[in-house]
Amino acid sequence: MQRRVWAHFDQAGPLIGRPWPITYRGDEQERVETLRSKGVRMFSALAYAHRPGMASDLNDWTLDFAARTPGCLPSATFFPEAGVEAYAGKALDRGALIWKLHLQVGGFDPRDAELDRVWGLLAGAGSPVVVHAGSGPVAAGYTGPGPIGEVIARHPRLGVIIAHAGAPEYEGFFELAERYENVRLDTTMAFTDFFEEMAPFPRELRPRLRDLGLAGKVLLGSDFPNIPYPYEHQIESLQRLDLGDEWLRAVCWGNAQALFAPRG
Repeated sequence: MQRRVWAHFDQAGPLIGRPWPITYRGDEQERVETLRSKGVRMFSALAYAHRPGMASDLNDWTLDFAARTPGCLPSATFFPEAGVEAYAGKALDRGALIWKLHLQVGGFDPRDAELDRVWGLLAGAGSPVVVHAGSGPVAAGYTGPGPIGEVIARHPRLGVIIAHAGAPEYEGFFELAERYENVRLDTTMAFTDFFEEMAPFPRELRPRLRDLGLAGKVLLGSDFPNIPYPYEHQIESLQRLDLGDEWLRAVCWGNAQALFAPRG
C-alpha cells in the first residue's frame, strides 16, 4: 500500500494537482530511525481506509506495528460499512489511542448513519480522531467545517484533531476548536512554503492560533514520510510564525504529552 501511495503522489493525481516528490522513501526501520534521529519521541501510524473492506486489515497492521515499535501510538481507522462498530470496538480493546479519517480521499459523509454509534463509542473512550476535513488541496463533497461540525455537535465530547489546521478553511475550524473542549488542530504541512503557495495562512488569525496552542489545542503534525521537503522545514515554519518559545514548546511537546502520555 505504501508503494501505491507513493505512485499516486509521483503522478500528481487530481487530489494533489501539483508535483509532490516524496522525501523519505526508506524502508520501515529506516523511517523509524529517521524520526528518532530528529528527536521525535512519540508518533503515530495513521493509515486510513478509502473504500469498504480495508479498515479492519489496516488496523491489524497499524496495531501490530505499534506493539513492536517503541514510541508509536496504537493507531486505527474506520469506514462507513457493515460491521464498522464491531471492528472499531475490537481496535479499542486492542488499545487504539488515535484514529485517522480522510473525508476527501474517502469521499464519504461523516454524518453517515453507520458511523453514529462509532462516534459515540470513541467519544466515550476519549480516543481522538485525526480527520482530514479541510478542502485542501481540492474541495470534495464532505470537506469543510460543516459536515464534521455537525458530527461534533451531536457528540460534543468527541475528540477530533483537524489535520492541516483545517486548510484552507482555517477560520471555520478554529471556531470549532474554540467552541468544543476536545477539538484540536494539528500543524501537518500548514505554514510550510509548500502549503503557503496553495493556502496562505491569514496573518490576522495568528493571535487565535497562539491562544489555541497555549490552551493545549494545537499539536505538531508532519505527514512524515510523505512530505515534499525535509522534516525540519515543518519545525522551521512553526518557528517563523514568531508566536513565542512557550507556544512552540506546547505545540511540539507539551500538548501531545498531556493528551497521550498518561495512556500511551
